[in-house]
Amino acid sequence: MALTEHFYEDEVHPIDIVEHIAEHHEWDFDRIADDQIAMAVEGQWRTYSITLAWSGFDETLRMICTFEMQPPKEKLGALFEVLNSINDQCWAGAFTFWQDHNLMVYRYGLVLSGGQIASPEQIDTLISSAVSSAERYYPALQLVVYGDQPPQQALQVAIAEAYGRA
Repeated sequence: MALTEHFYEDEVHPIDIVEHIAEHHEWDFDRIADDQIAMAVEGQWRTYSITLAWSGFDETLRMICTFEMQPPKEKLGALFEVLNSINDQCWAGAFTFWQDHNLMVYRYGLVLSGGQIASPEQIDTLISSAVSSAERYYPALQLVVYGDQPPQQALQVAIAEAYGRA
């Protein structure tokens, strides 16, 4: 059954849709407020903390996907260099490092101005893309921070997107 089939009303709150998606995938989640939800999504490398928040003021569904990282101070320059290279490869969303919280963050804002409504498939793809991006670049980040690899060399291990068939 498609995710869309559960929503027949014209006005559905985006966080209600996210909650339904979390239930559908059997992810642990917590509805923090009417406009915010947090969940845990298991990946190959990590369990990612994902928070989505709706801002009615600017009509944007904001998503952050985080995981802990505690790089030594002497590695911060290399980390920021590899993040710049990674962000050059990301078509949607971007990575940043929140040093005060020791968190690697992938974030994206889905602008729904003019009363647009996000479909469940759009939101599901948004979450899946965040986890896929984190999974793709996690090994490169680890090699730069803990493996003494130069950023461009570490980036070579990023799992490339497959095209065609095997």
